[in-house]
This record gives sequence, structure tokens and C-alpha cells, in this order.
Amino acid sequence: MNIQKSYQTEGPCLYLVPTPIGNLEDMTFRAVRILQEVDLILAEDTRKTGVLLKHYAIKTRMMSFHEHSSQAEVEKWADYIHVGHSIALVSDAGMPLINDPGHPLVQALLAISLPVVSLPGANAATTALVASGLPANTFTYYGFFPRNKTEQVQLLNMIGKREETAIFYESPYRLKQSIQQIDRVLGPETNIVIAREISKKFEEYLRGSCQELIDYFEKNALKGECVLLLRPSRLVSHSKTQENSDLSYKDQVLALMDEEEISAKRAIKKVAQAMQVKKQEVYAAYHDLNLDRKD
Repeated sequence: MNIQKSYQTEGPCLYLVPTPIGNLEDMTFRAVRILQEVDLILAEDTRKTGVLLKHYAIKTRMMSFHEHSSQAEVEKWADYIHVGHSIALVSDAGMPLINDPGHPLVQALLAISLPVVSLPGANAATTALVASGLPANTFTYYGFFPRNKTEQVQLLNMIGKREETAIFYESPYRLKQSIQQIDRVLGPETNIVIAREISKKFEEYLRGSCQELIDYFEKNALKGECVLLLRPSRLVSHSKTQENSDLSYKDQVLALMDEEEISAKRAIKKVAQAMQVKKQEVYAAYHDLNLDRKD
């Protein structure tokens, strides 16, 4: 068990310092002070962080620390803190460790009971959520939208069964394809919000159904950093297997194989689970082994 009383003792520690996600004015007074006072700043990209430090006239020494940093570097900085120094860890933008490097260093410090203090600050996912118009009382942040189609389908089917808002980061160049996949799995009436270039000059929110956004992308292209939020409609928060439940078992299997690009074996299993029947029944129907059976 580890109990940390962050502000009742003085000494070395690791500060996790959020940085602006677009507007340099989003830095807090406290974040600026910590960056001025620590012995060292570890930055994901020293060039990008250098712009921030120059803006606030912060002279603290800076070193690089990123996702490819070795375990030896982790141990080096853990030892540096252990002997009495303080370090501030920053990412390129937003809250450190949210899809950014730093977790191994945090774990190494906690393992030797050294404090890790997180400062509040800018975060693209929650900033987009509260302005999206989608319910914010329950939500899950999933990181970047999967690139693998099978993983996309599996995740979206799970999301479709949950009464909450889902949040993703996504490239503007893949948004159209991602929303088309959401449309196929969750249905055209799924509520979608795209928050683009948050806190920057061209900040923009696109709110609508899957179908409305697909139509929009036929004539418009997006640029910049995007947050993708979705809330399954209660009327369509089910998989295509359920939508096709009035089809024969064989036709359901064929539809799943086409829509989700999966093997017959996997499709048979999914249809059996959705229809709550034995897998052998679906297998027989698919292979025409029991033609007298009424599907």
C-alpha cells in the first residue's frame, strides 16, 4: 500500500505538468511556476516545448523523454529524483501520460515511494466532451480509434451495449472511414460530434448523425487535430447481427462475413451468440446440412 501526502512534505518529486493544447494562454500560473522552479524539464519534443518555455521566459534546463526512451533512461531519471532533485514531465500538448510517454517513469518512482504530483490543466478529450452536447455524466476515453477493422467492429459492438459517451482521438484523414464503420456497426442515427483544432483560431464543432456527417464529408475535408465523440442511439444501439435477425441463419452469417470482413467460423459463432442458439444449429444452416430445418 502506498499513501502519498503530496503537500505535507517537502522534497524531490516528479511533477506532471499539462501544457496548452493550442492556445499558449491556457497555461496556469502554477504550471509556469513549477516549470521555473524544478531542476529539470523532461519533454516529449524539446523543439515544441521550447516554444512554450520561450513564451514564458522559462530558463530551466530541458531534456528529451519520449515513447522510445529506454529503461536505462527511466532508471537514470528515477535516480536523479531519488538523490534530491525535482523534475517536471510535459508532453507536446495537454495532460502528460494521456496517449503520451511517462508511465514507466511514474511506475518506477512509485515503486520506491517517491511522490508523483499531477497538476490540473488542458486536456483535449474532456474539453471536447463538455462542449459536445453529448451526455457528460458517464463517458469512456478509448485513445485513438483502432485501425484494424476487426478491432473496430469488436469495440463498436461493445460501445453499442453501453449507455455512455465514447471519446476517441482520430486523424482527419481517417475520419470519413471511421464514421462509415460506425454507421455500419451502430447505425446511421448514431450521434456523432467532431471537435477540431480545440482552443485554436479555427476551432470547430461538427454535430450530427452518422449519415449527416458522411454526407458532409462527401463535399468537405477536415484538417488539424480532431476528437471524435459518439453516443449510440437507443434505437440503434445493437449490432448488425441483431438488425438482420429476421434473416435465415445462413444469410446472417453471410452478411456478417461481408460487413465485418471475418471468417465463416467467427461469423457462425457471433450469430449463435446473438440468436442464443447452439453453434451447431447455425453451422448446419450455413453448410446446408439440414435443409428441412426452418430458419
